[in-house]
Amino acid sequence: MAREIAKAYDPQLIEGKWAEFWANGDLFKADPAAPGPAFCIVIPPPNVTGSLHIGHMLDHTQIDILTRWHRMRGFNTLYLPGTDHAGISTQRVVVRQLAEQGINYRDLGREEFVKRVWKWKEESGGTIQRQMRQIGESCDWSREKFTLSPELSRVVREVFVRLYEENLIYRANRMMNWCPVCLTVLSDLEVLHEERPGHLWHIKYPVAGTNQFLVVATTRPETMFGDTAVAVNPEDERYQGLIGKKVRLPLTDREIPVIGDSYVDKEFGTGVLKITPAHDPNDFEVGKRHDLPVIDVMTDDGHMNSNAGAAYAGMDRFAARKKAVAELQEQGLLEKIVDHTHAIGLCERSKTVVEPRISTQWFCAMKTLAEPALAAVERGDIQIIPENRRQEYLFWMRNIRDWTLSRQLWWGHRIPAWYCEENGHVTVSREDPSACATCGSKKLQQDPDVLDTWFSSGLWPFSTLGWPEETADFKRYYPTNVLITGYDILFFWVARMAMLGIHFTGQVPFRAVYLHSLVRTGSGEKMSKSKGTGLDPVALNQQYGTDAMRFCLASMAAPGTDIVLSEDRLLGARSFANKIWNAARFLFVNLEKYEQTGPSLEKLASPEVRAGAPYCVGEKVPLADAWLFARLAETTEAVNKALETYYFHEAAQQIYQFFWGDFCDWYIEWVKPELQSPSAERAEVAWKNLFAAFDAALRLLHPIMPFLTEELWHQLPQKAGARSIALDSYPAAAQRWKNADALREFAFLQDVIKTLREVRAQMKLDPKKKVKAEFSSAEPLLRSSLSANIDAVSRLAILSELAISADRLPQSGGSVRSTAQFDLRIEYTDVVDVAGESVRLKKEIEGLAKAIQSKEKQLSNETFRSRAPEKIIKEMEASLAEQKIEQGKLQDRLSQLGS
Repeated sequence: MAREIAKAYDPQLIEGKWAEFWANGDLFKADPAAPGPAFCIVIPPPNVTGSLHIGHMLDHTQIDILTRWHRMRGFNTLYLPGTDHAGISTQRVVVRQLAEQGINYRDLGREEFVKRVWKWKEESGGTIQRQMRQIGESCDWSREKFTLSPELSRVVREVFVRLYEENLIYRANRMMNWCPVCLTVLSDLEVLHEERPGHLWHIKYPVAGTNQFLVVATTRPETMFGDTAVAVNPEDERYQGLIGKKVRLPLTDREIPVIGDSYVDKEFGTGVLKITPAHDPNDFEVGKRHDLPVIDVMTDDGHMNSNAGAAYAGMDRFAARKKAVAELQEQGLLEKIVDHTHAIGLCERSKTVVEPRISTQWFCAMKTLAEPALAAVERGDIQIIPENRRQEYLFWMRNIRDWTLSRQLWWGHRIPAWYCEENGHVTVSREDPSACATCGSKKLQQDPDVLDTWFSSGLWPFSTLGWPEETADFKRYYPTNVLITGYDILFFWVARMAMLGIHFTGQVPFRAVYLHSLVRTGSGEKMSKSKGTGLDPVALNQQYGTDAMRFCLASMAAPGTDIVLSEDRLLGARSFANKIWNAARFLFVNLEKYEQTGPSLEKLASPEVRAGAPYCVGEKVPLADAWLFARLAETTEAVNKALETYYFHEAAQQIYQFFWGDFCDWYIEWVKPELQSPSAERAEVAWKNLFAAFDAALRLLHPIMPFLTEELWHQLPQKAGARSIALDSYPAAAQRWKNADALREFAFLQDVIKTLREVRAQMKLDPKKKVKAEFSSAEPLLRSSLSANIDAVSRLAILSELAISADRLPQSGGSVRSTAQFDLRIEYTDVVDVAGESVRLKKEIEGLAKAIQSKEKQLSNETFRSRAPEKIIKEMEASLAEQKIEQGKLQDRLSQLGS
């Protein structure tokens, strides 16, 4: 069996082979007929246009951690991958590429353009899938889905038609958000609102037949060509006499009426508003109340049309604004310009200023759908983590507005509605109709619009499992267990999945939603490729290793707290991987020496042998071994609890502390001499326990760092037919591992060693120089324990001699450290720095005094004592007593120095 372990850890040498092994095999292929409780998680489908960004890396890491953890615990696991057709984003990519070739996509026509997009998708749209395979995600790639596939398109039609038949989908003419770049309407959720400095232009509207003017304040003078009235508040005494009269619309030859409407704020601007029903949602409502004409003065792409007059037709809207202001000034119709900060709407994708426009669109009535989804979260059928996001969900659902479904695009799910050219009837159908369902006419024209991308995404948990058929997958894996995604799409996606899932399946689509935080720069900004502030996870994975990236993200992923990712943190995670690699190399290099006279690896570390650990020398498990397995039990329980509650950071930190701190820094260093012990029994036990703990630690770490652990697991003997650590069992805290006495005793020995090391450091002793030390304690058990382990303590603290007694230690001629349980002393080898030692002691005494004062204040507070648990009170009293003993010892030591 090959046990070649390279001297240096190089993730590039191991990640590729294991990524290929996982992706090309059937290790992660789900079988609905297999035993075990089901665990199903669906990927938030990334855009087919995309490449892996840092947000993907975070949620894919967390999803894969949970998937691997459940699989190793015996769950029948399905991690279902797929991609989203991403209507606007994908269309923009292909339109841009065609433009670079000198081709206007509209000249191609719809059918040819859609063919081009499919071709682009097949040739260039697989980047993110390749990257997901590279980072080792344990998906079932045989079940990969695409939101625009024929299979899922049938589901989309089924859902649309059912909602239409239930009168929950309807068509209406409304004021909408319009993007002049994407050339489509946008839902309110797709509009970003931003405060920007601007101006209020005060324009004079001449009152017809008089020398008077009404002064109108506006932030958008270019829309004045669409004005069909000016409005005042009927209770505003300044203008009551003008209601019903007419004013001349500047820069035109039109006259428009003065109307009275309570919508007008008497205190804003001049108290007079221009009413432009085609370009402002509030004006649109005023216009409906007063039956005003609607004049649209813009084209789809944000240019002025012929309604703005020949001098302006074809101009960009913002250029038209400048021209109109200049003309108003020339004609003496601009009274003044005032600086004004106002909120503008921006398209989420193009960042273009959104234009309010009236258009006929398809809508979904949401109140009926929202009520069961709201109740599901209130009852706890769906758990939303963290709690503050749950409150946001509840608020939004209680105030939900109808959803604009249609988009003016060519790429996407075309709306399954056909219009009768003869009689105007509408036919909505699951299959393409050959005749009008109302009159039988053969002259039908399908609606040119497509559905909002989030419509098909909202069906993802059940459409991917075979609904509306009762497939084996649907019956076994629906509802899914948990959804992991960013909180920024809580309303775009999560809420809509909840509503549609419950409505069509009668069950919640997932039992829990974990909304992870955002990854931010060091200055707190959200990472963004477009702003140049993003870190490329693919490049970082190549530099530091995918395992390092996964561990780094997991270790920082506290619920509700954004992650500030830096290369320093990645370097720390890479160092952790190096530490594990070096520990493994140490084991196998030393094992080769041992095998020359002792048992082979197969006899020391077979699965059967590992299962029996910890082993005894004589009738007792050696203290260090007992302590290590007790710590392994504690760590295993803590990690399992952390992952159950989505505390990924705690799971990562617990494993880090065990692997680096307990296993590498303490246990291996403690047992090094025993691995080559002249006692055959002790050496064999040491090796057996060492490999058993190492194997358990690898399995404990595997969900977070799969590549490294897979590589090292294969260096150990495994059962016949065992293929991967991913299919091995996850550690569970065996009862025989638990040992409170070993934890206490070894913690005492660690305290002694750490205290001796601190004294050496403060004395600035040569790190390699052995020195004499003295230990004193009134506790016989402590003296006995130290005496039994004096060789290991002396070796790890670099002592030539360690005297143990119950007597008070000399306070001069050496450096003394005191704790509540023991005192330690190292003799000075040179002249003592009395001043330095005095400063140190005074600082320690001062810190203890503050701690004692704080505890005494709390314990003297009757309210605190009446409310605090008795256990807490006793622990505080015990700690206070220990601190007072330590304080007394330090004060005695200070007195001995003459300070």
